Amino acid sequence: MEPRYLRMPHAEKGMVVGLFGGSFNPPHEGHVLVADIALRRLRLDQLWWMVTPGNPLKDHRQLAPLEERLRLSEAIAPDPRIKITAFELSIGQSYTARTLQVVRARNPGVRFVWIMGADNLHGFHRWQQWQKIARTFPIAVIDRPGSTLAYLSSKMAKTFDFARVDEEDAGALAFRKAPAWTFIHGPRSPLSSSALRHHQDSGEETGST
Repeated sequence: MEPRYLRMPHAEKGMVVGLFGGSFNPPHEGHVLVADIALRRLRLDQLWWMVTPGNPLKDHRQLAPLEERLRLSEAIAPDPRIKITAFELSIGQSYTARTLQVVRARNPGVRFVWIMGADNLHGFHRWQQWQKIARTFPIAVIDRPGSTLAYLSSKMAKTFDFARVDEEDAGALAFRKAPAWTFIHGPRSPLSSSALRHHQDSGEETGST
């Protein structure tokens, strides 16, 4: 693996950086759409596209090699503000809560926002130390097909209802003290990694509609 993937991306003090983590197995235009919306609506200087070695909550038997997922991510997301990285491998972390602690310790003066698709919000309370994640950095939840109403019933939304920020103020989210989160509506892609894997396994083609 190229050493550059294992280094934490560099950010200058005062920058606003989005953290977008996932298996990206495989990466697709839905992921790119989330990244583009986050860059625009959150007024990010950078977005770290964090390809995880393996999600503890997912079956690893269908997980493509990390290098392949990194290569495909770079091919699909060429925006220079998007930094494709697997630095979690170098710090030996697979749990988001610990990763965010390391990121904060190594980047004093940088303002971070954790970014997730709305499809992950419903099960967010099953993540290890999920409340600690919510209290580390502000969170931006980006709309995904079929998940628009998920935030209304999710444990995370109910627990941190007091910390919800109006979507119109998303551009200043990074400057709020966590816990703080917002739900951002916008264009939605119907693509999903699991559906793409299913079509690839069955030899079918899949479209974007």
